[in-house]
Amino acid sequence: MTATQNPTHAREEFERAESRTAHNYHPLPVVVSHAEGAWMWDVDGRRYLDLLAGYSALNFGHSHPGLIAAAHAQLDQLTLTSRAFVHDRFADFCAALGDLCGKDLVLPMNTGAEAVETAIKVSRKWGYEVKGVPADQAKIIVAAGNFHGRTTTIVGFSDDPDARDGFGPFTPGFVTVPYGDLAAIEAAIDANTVAVLIEPIQGEGGIVIPPDGYLRGIRDLCTQHDVLFAADEIQAGLGRTGKTFACDHEDVVPDIYILGKALGGGIVPVSAIVADRDVLGVLRPGQHGSTFGGNPLACAVGLTVVEMLRTGEHQARAAELGILLRERLETMLGHGVVGVRTRGLWAGVDVDPAIGTGRMVCEALMARGVLAKDTHGSTIRLAPPLVTSSEDLLWGLDQLEAVVSSA
Repeated sequence: MTATQNPTHAREEFERAESRTAHNYHPLPVVVSHAEGAWMWDVDGRRYLDLLAGYSALNFGHSHPGLIAAAHAQLDQLTLTSRAFVHDRFADFCAALGDLCGKDLVLPMNTGAEAVETAIKVSRKWGYEVKGVPADQAKIIVAAGNFHGRTTTIVGFSDDPDARDGFGPFTPGFVTVPYGDLAAIEAAIDANTVAVLIEPIQGEGGIVIPPDGYLRGIRDLCTQHDVLFAADEIQAGLGRTGKTFACDHEDVVPDIYILGKALGGGIVPVSAIVADRDVLGVLRPGQHGSTFGGNPLACAVGLTVVEMLRTGEHQARAAELGILLRERLETMLGHGVVGVRTRGLWAGVDVDPAIGTGRMVCEALMARGVLAKDTHGSTIRLAPPLVTSSEDLLWGLDQLEAVVSSA
């Protein structure tokens, strides 16, 4: 069945879902029933190329056989103990992830927002117990245009009105500076600053890539002023940019890696913060926790993800396909596209506003069998699974060109 056939069942299912759910999302009118690799099929049998990959949660594609096998095997053994006990997959996962990051300790959680909240709590605790910041005076520097999650603490330092408005009052202790501006970070640091929390590439902001030397400069400033560098690699990390971590592009090692999305292999929510003992060692029993954090199923899948990343195969593939992505998108500049930003297999595409909004472009792409996601204004994000074939990627980009050039 092609994408132009009558979407009878899909439309009915979509409307049924929308009638019984809170409208915290504005999904495209597609109802997916199964998927494999870079392709998804809806309930009417129509096939779509996935150019979103679950905001990088599906870096390794849908139904990756190795990840599915790991999950199936663990389901037959043990799924949950809570952290009241230790299970037999926990040590292997934590050791493997710690080694991948070059750090001593791992604190597993579930969602990306949980991991960011954990990094905030640990940074403050470290500031009070190690740096000697007076009680309740800790400050964390963040960047304008950030997206770190949806909790009330996190949206309190967002400058996106959709994320922030109507949810106050907010948690104090955050200082916002322009993204990419090292001088602003240096000016904002004072004796009570405990961390700089930064996305090495801003994903929700539209794949905003900082100036060369920005991450290295943050690292140097944090070292100089005894401040933790917390890198939110939830969307950017684990192979997406052509390297294991986005910070690797400047050979920078943060004090805290904040990880999620792809760590769960598109199967279960898995997140973690990873740091050395002098940072994560400030936590003691009862001060932080999570019922499902580090559960056996999550550890089995997460361990398999880490093992896949150790080979470097997926990082190399993202770098190789990223060249195709960038070169093909650049041919569209001046032909319906006014801006392109890429890093590995990740792109922000600014469509000429005269053509329409990003939402309108994504709806037109859906009609052509391609699924993508808009962000602010007329910008769309492209994040294909790293297993996408070059032929499929170029076909998907052909559909984008057809949409923007025919409008």
